[in-house]
Amino acid sequence: MQIADTSDEGRWAAVLAKDPAADGAFFYSVRTTGVYCRPSCAARPARRENVDFHLSTAEARSAGFRACKRCRPDEPPLAERHAAMVGEACRAIEAAEEVPSLAALSRSAAMSPYHFHRVFKAVTGVTPKAYAEGHRTQKVREALTAGGSVTEAIYDAGFNSNGRFYAKSAQVLGMTPTRFRAGGEAATIRFAIGECSLGSILVAATEVGICSILLGDDPEALVRDLQDRFDRATLVGADPAFETLVAKVVGFVEQPGLGLDLPLDVRGTAFQQRVWRALRDIPAGETAGYLDIATRIGSPKSVRAVAQACGANPIAVAIPCHRVVRTDGALSGYRWGVERKRALLDREAAA
Repeated sequence: MQIADTSDEGRWAAVLAKDPAADGAFFYSVRTTGVYCRPSCAARPARRENVDFHLSTAEARSAGFRACKRCRPDEPPLAERHAAMVGEACRAIEAAEEVPSLAALSRSAAMSPYHFHRVFKAVTGVTPKAYAEGHRTQKVREALTAGGSVTEAIYDAGFNSNGRFYAKSAQVLGMTPTRFRAGGEAATIRFAIGECSLGSILVAATEVGICSILLGDDPEALVRDLQDRFDRATLVGADPAFETLVAKVVGFVEQPGLGLDLPLDVRGTAFQQRVWRALRDIPAGETAGYLDIATRIGSPKSVRAVAQACGANPIAVAIPCHRVVRTDGALSGYRWGVERKRALLDREAAA
């Protein structure tokens, strides 16, 4: 970590502000208590004349101070500990034959159910129950794609009854399980192609919501991309009413800060959907690194998988993978071209 002002005055300002961004850049000790803390420690600030600064915990210990039991400066920052804990919980959910209860998950994390629920949602963007349902749905997708029976797929994924799954199958699959297994056969996807300042734009939607926003230079290539993704669906050139929806999407691309108040039909693996939800939490005009996103979803070691999920995103701008950059701030690859990525970021920064 780094802070803008490395003088003692700057460090003291960070301590008074309890700035988590300064954690790791330095530590401070209090002579009257004999303890050392991280800058973000929630303890009541000591008097300035009793405070010294240290560049490491080892330096603080060698000066005769002991670690604060409140902020635990010898351990990773709280955000990292929460991310690791949530990552363990996600793996437990994925490995279990039946969805673990909130009580069991919170007990494993040594937290109260309320605190665990709040931390889990803060890190992943969804509740433990929603995450478990997303994972089970993905297992159904994989089983149906592999050709198994619908009933076996539903029960193997942990759903206790056909009725419970069928009640929400349109929401989670965009169609019935049988039609999904057939590769979208008999499903109707409306689409239209327009033009915007970034080139050609294809917008496609199911009955659930927008399932693709594709950008490019060649309209025919965009249609082929859509056909490859929904190879057995019926693609229908849109009617005038759909053209109005396309116009809304184009307006959103031109001015992302306005937001896009339209439903999305987001289809992907459980991991991809966690990444895409995290991307939608990045405000217009801001960026995040791949490691930032991996940490937010509770998988700090999955940086490469996060990058792959960004590359697989089929809904440009509305799921803003263009806001993810390298650690040094440089632009990395973008499914629809780095120049479009730069143009989108410049436009959002200016707005």
